Amino acid sequence: MKSTPISLIAGVVALAAVTGLAALTVPGGEGVVEAKAAARLPVERSSLLCPAPSTSDVAETTYTSFTPAGKDGGEAGAAELKPADPLPADEDAPTDEEKAEGDEEKADADEEKADADEEKAPDGKPVISLKDLGKPATADTSKSDAPALVGTATGRLAPGWTAQQTTTAAAGGARGLLGVSCTAPDTDFWFPGASTGEGRQDYVHLTNPDDTAAVADIELYGAEGPLESAVGEGITVPARSSVPMLISTLTGEAAENVTVHVTTRTGRVGAVVSAAEDEVGSDWLAASADPAGTQILPGIPADATSVRLVAFAPGEADADVKVQLLGKTGPLSPAGNATLHIKSQMTASVDLKDVTRGEPGSLRLSPTDGSTTPVVAALRVVRGTGAKQEVAFIPATGPVGERASVADNRAKGSVLSLTAPGETAEVKVTASAGSGGGEATAKTYTVKGGTTMEITPEVPAGLKGGYALTVEPESGGPVHAARTLTIAEGGVGMFTVQTLPDDEGAVEVPAVEQDLSVLDD
Repeated sequence: MKSTPISLIAGVVALAAVTGLAALTVPGGEGVVEAKAAARLPVERSSLLCPAPSTSDVAETTYTSFTPAGKDGGEAGAAELKPADPLPADEDAPTDEEKAEGDEEKADADEEKADADEEKAPDGKPVISLKDLGKPATADTSKSDAPALVGTATGRLAPGWTAQQTTTAAAGGARGLLGVSCTAPDTDFWFPGASTGEGRQDYVHLTNPDDTAAVADIELYGAEGPLESAVGEGITVPARSSVPMLISTLTGEAAENVTVHVTTRTGRVGAVVSAAEDEVGSDWLAASADPAGTQILPGIPADATSVRLVAFAPGEADADVKVQLLGKTGPLSPAGNATLHIKSQMTASVDLKDVTRGEPGSLRLSPTDGSTTPVVAALRVVRGTGAKQEVAFIPATGPVGERASVADNRAKGSVLSLTAPGETAEVKVTASAGSGGGEATAKTYTVKGGTTMEITPEVPAGLKGGYALTVEPESGGPVHAARTLTIAEGGVGMFTVQTLPDDEGAVEVPAVEQDLSVLDD
């Protein structure tokens, strides 16, 4: 999702109101001065939110923080991820004494637990701090009660700041490799691909970065339309805290494919869905790109054994979209699924099976009749069979734009997918220095129009630790990108996919010119 630098824009608007008008209107009616073009300047502050990683006792989580090297030094700054505050106690809940009526042993046990919880409570110290441009910082935890993280980057560390949370759960119902790029706060999120069906445990994690409470609404849409929910409205997310909501408890209706819509009445939140599927695996489902007539879902692995497309039309009109796989040689339509009809306010899905047939690809959804009815979409992707299955999700994503980065790449197991849905594009891919040492390396690739290119990045020389990948289109048409990280664990090729939308490291600032002569009589 997009994170708009509200304070910067508000300041510019206010400045324009005082002085900008004078630059446009000349006293005495002598004409109008042509306004200067807006300049693109690096952002000075970025915010990221990471959900609580896992409740599993056998899970291990790695946090990676990274800001790509910029074109100028900029002012010194900081980039830190700190623990979210614990949720306040429910004052309306009955006390242990009321429930146990004098059970002293239970009261003593509760007191001991409270003391232990206080010792484990976040102390406000950063979990991870980034010091250098172009070199990632990492931190690890194996705590089952690891909290969500709230982060801010300022100064030269703000433009393009990204953070990755990667959890390996080797056993249990949440087995899998769960990866998510920490999200920027926003007010509107769409999650096609969630579920309230049997065998799925899906949670919406809402994290509030601000010092005042946020109020959010969660709407659910199934194949027949909205799902009834009495508890999805007016959810309070306390200041600098995170609230997980089990989706199946928000409605009494079981639905295999659900679109989740998160909005805020007041404040803003970071939102992401964790999905665990019995006997298949688990991963994070990030938000789809904003509703649009055309959507690109990049980075379907070549060896995918099952691909399910889930799409939703949030407007009042139905959508008919053309479904195309952008492969190594060009676009083609999946047999029997060349088009998809998406009814308004209803979640549509189609099983594309092993659509890639041994070659990497990306999916393009585009209007069949030239209309621009907006849709959102995501893919549920499975690799492996039987007891060795593993699942991941690929949401529709915007183009890389000027630049995008993805953190937490390993010496082995990282694959980058580049898709040029229109014109051929030249793309520079930079592998950063390692978190523990190594030298950055860069290489340029040509991605032919209408195709997907899968590359194994060149590992930085002398690599120690993990590294980040930065993608920068240099010429040609737009490029969409995704990174697949694979880790073998217990004979299972566990994997996760992260998309790379534009990092929004720069913002357009209108040029203004002070001219106080307009105040003359």
